[in-house]
Amino acid sequence: MEAFLVSTGIVALAEIGDKTQLLALCLAARFRKPWPIVWGILIATLANHGLAAAVGQWVTVYVGPDVMRWILGLSFIAMALWMLVPDELDADAAPVGRTLGVFGATLVAFFLAEMGDKTQVATVALAAQFGSYFWVVAGTTLGMLLANVPVVFFGDRITAWIPTRVVHGTAAATFIVLGVLALIGFGQ
Repeated sequence: MEAFLVSTGIVALAEIGDKTQLLALCLAARFRKPWPIVWGILIATLANHGLAAAVGQWVTVYVGPDVMRWILGLSFIAMALWMLVPDELDADAAPVGRTLGVFGATLVAFFLAEMGDKTQVATVALAAQFGSYFWVVAGTTLGMLLANVPVVFFGDRITAWIPTRVVHGTAAATFIVLGVLALIGFGQ
């Protein structure tokens, strides 16, 4: 259950102001059909984070516990620094909905936008840390939905209320704590 709760919280915080959240806002504004967008986000996230968690589990098989501890610790600290860099959505990355439809455009756009994104990297690290594929994927997917679904339904009204600097700072501090705990071997 710890893997689920930590994964949910980390990704929900990491998503605030992330390019995929900006993508959700663009899709909502462009298509004005929230449910196909939400379903596209869900399926794309399950696929992307499922693959990322599998990589995290696979890495632990081939790397010894001491090396893994250092990799995880440094990865979490790198994630903390990455959290402090604001994301921007590339205007050319916006999907063309006429060809794929709203669901298809969202599915493809979200899956591709998550490739190499901080939440995907966090999913790899969380799966390696906790060794619980199902709970990490469930948690990271829920975190993604918690951050993006309100944007799909409420869009611009939410972005005016949420101070992204504070959220990014909190997420960065959380990643630093996780990194330090991993480096000192806490919980192992």
